[in-house]
Amino acid sequence: MKLGAFSISLSVKDLLKSKEFYEILGFKEMGGSVEQNYLIMKNGTTLIGLFQAMFDGNMLTFNPGWDENAQNLEIFDDVREIQKHLKNNKVELQKEADENSSGPEHIYLKDPDGNMILIDQHR
Repeated sequence: MKLGAFSISLSVKDLLKSKEFYEILGFKEMGGSVEQNYLIMKNGTTLIGLFQAMFDGNMLTFNPGWDENAQNLEIFDDVREIQKHLKNNKVELQKEADENSSGPEHIYLKDPDGNMILIDQHR
């Protein structure tokens, strides 16, 4: 199964303070905007999403169809295919994709320890 780009999505209290902290660690802004209350930060191939007042807790994020530079991949598993595989393996989804749709869509699930996982397809 091809899940695409991986990042950790952090729920932060102060977006600018978090941005400054991660810049000290060598991360550079590569997406999002302060006005939209989120930034995507990158250091090499490592991605961190900083989200202020958008969701509770932190989560693992996968982006089918994208590489770590948010560039389109030619070959990828559509989020609806991933959903079908998970459901066939009895994985409970917190939010399902519309199986009759195409293009951008997302699903949520939790691992056995309650950690949230977002599979977020943008194309």
